[in-house]
Order: sequence, then C-alpha cells, then structure tokens
Amino acid sequence: MIRTDLHLHSCLSPCADDDMDPFDVMRMAKLIGIDLAVLTDHNSSKNCPAAEIAAKECGIGFIPGVEVTTSEEIHCICLFPSVKLAMKFSESYNRLRPLIRNRADLFGNQLIVHADGTIEEEPYMLYPAASVSIMELQFFVRMYDGLCWPAHVDRGGNSLLAILGGWPEDLRADAVEIKYRDTGDIPTSVKRVNGSDGHRFCDMQEDGYPLPLESADFEGLARYLRGAG
Repeated sequence: MIRTDLHLHSCLSPCADDDMDPFDVMRMAKLIGIDLAVLTDHNSSKNCPAAEIAAKECGIGFIPGVEVTTSEEIHCICLFPSVKLAMKFSESYNRLRPLIRNRADLFGNQLIVHADGTIEEEPYMLYPAASVSIMELQFFVRMYDGLCWPAHVDRGGNSLLAILGGWPEDLRADAVEIKYRDTGDIPTSVKRVNGSDGHRFCDMQEDGYPLPLESADFEGLARYLRGAG
C-alpha cells in the first residue's frame, strides 16, 4: 500500500497558513509517513515547482495539481503528469478567471515560493470561480493529460452534491473525494479517494490515506483509478 495525501495546500492558497511553505509541506509529509504527496492550491499551480524539488530531496513521490473552482462554485481536484503540464494548464486556466486585485488584509496572503526560495505575492485573488463548468472542466483537464474529480462531495460548502443536488449522469470523473461518509448518490463504479485538504500542518494526517498503487507517482495513481492497477 502507498500512503497518500491527494489534497494539500500551501501558502499560495489564501485560506492556508503563511507558514505552509511548499518546501516545508513536503518535509512534513515525509516526517509523518506520506509516500505520495499532491499539492493542490486554489486555482493555481505556481508553488508546484518548489514542492517537486522538496519532494525529491525528501525521497517521496509528488504529483502537481490545482484545486479548481468551477463556474458553479464546485471545488475539483485536477492532477497532472508533470509540473510543466500543470503550469501550462494553470496558464490557460488564468484566462478563464476574473483578474481582481487581492486584498491580503481582507482575504489573506497568496505567497508564491520559487524554486530558489525567493517569495513574491500573487497579485490577483485566487478565491473567485472561473468561467468553466464542471462538465467542461473534465475535458479541459484531459487536454493536459490530467486527472479530475470533485472534492469533498460530502461537505456543505463548494461540493458537487450540495450545489447540484446529485451526481450528473454525464460526468466522467476519474474519482471522487469523500471526506467523512460515503453516499448513495455517487455511482459505485467511481473510485473513492481522500486527502487531508490540509491548510495547516495540524490538518495533515499521519500515514495519510493508503491506496493499493503500484508506484508512488502520477502513473501509479492513474493506473489504479482507471482500473489497470
């Protein structure tokens, strides 16, 4: 079994603690026994290059990702085979979200930590939804060879079931994230996954969430979700 955390934030997410430096997030993942860590900041992948370097230094697997807010205000996890593809997706996605100047005093800091350790502020708010629906997002992500699924569907806020009232018949999600309890509203054919949704170090779960993956990387996860592992 591979001990995973498929939903982690860093200091780039405005709702995360400023001390969630991507280097330290990966170091903490190693310390608490995670084999495969995934960085999914809100609507941006700009801290993934630093996180990848830290994961390699720590000797753990890493997958770059984004937690997208769709036009319906649904949160979705989007993962990619490489940082390069994640950054290309993020650049395209930026054209679909409103460019509103962030007020850090009201909405929180959005800290980009570069691979060399230097820090800058993301100037535009990462909270607002983009002009892409959940149905469109699944095809958009696959243009970059990625995986996509709705996040924390059993929660009240920003969840598919709370907003749409049910699972869309034509939704071809690669998985579904269940935080607390399963529900009969989700097709049994869809693989269930979990992640800490860690915005603070204390949110991260020791030993993570074990999955029967062949390898601690994107390919291992993709094979498992697609029934080949």
